[in-house]
Amino acid sequence: MQYGLRPRGVTFYYNDRQKSVSNKPAGPEILIHVNGAPRTVPAGLNVRTLLVELGIDSARVAVELNRVIVRKPEWDTTPIDAGASLEIVTFVGGG
Repeated sequence: MQYGLRPRGVTFYYNDRQKSVSNKPAGPEILIHVNGAPRTVPAGLNVRTLLVELGIDSARVAVELNRVIVRKPEWDTTPIDAGASLEIVTFVGGG
């Protein structure tokens, strides 16, 4: 390779500023269980923001938090605490 020519692709130099490569929000996280599977999510979520975090469309969903059904009007005021167990069920139409 000749001096001054760079190989194709991305080249990083020692003094380059590092750009963020993570989509995870900075801050504390908590461990919960969603449909039986352990998940780590940001602390401070409520039911509605958890659905957004998980990428679940809230239009046709039922949520059970610690074995209690959470009604849709209560989603914004129901916090998700560490160790919570959730069952999220999506309704599917058909015939």
